[in-house]
Amino acid sequence: MKPLHYLLAVLLFACLLDLPYGYYQFVRWAAMVGFAVLAYDYHERGAIKVAIAFVGLALLFQPLAKVALGREVWNVVDIVVGLGLIWLVSKPRLK
Repeated sequence: MKPLHYLLAVLLFACLLDLPYGYYQFVRWAAMVGFAVLAYDYHERGAIKVAIAFVGLALLFQPLAKVALGREVWNVVDIVVGLGLIWLVSKPRLK
């Protein structure tokens, strides 16, 4: 699952650039699916708290009922979540 962590981090960091709106829509879908997959994976490994965090991220990024936070706040969210994904795979294995 490490590649999925890195892929999502790169997608989120790219959101800091001035890209067409379609890219941000794509990231919402990709993030929702990716975070749901990670939630399932961590749940299966017994890391329930991490799984719950990924469910929350999947809900935050879901594109159907968008959460309007403003560009600046979304940039901070993208950075924090991207760094968190990288940190999570660089630390010792969770269950």
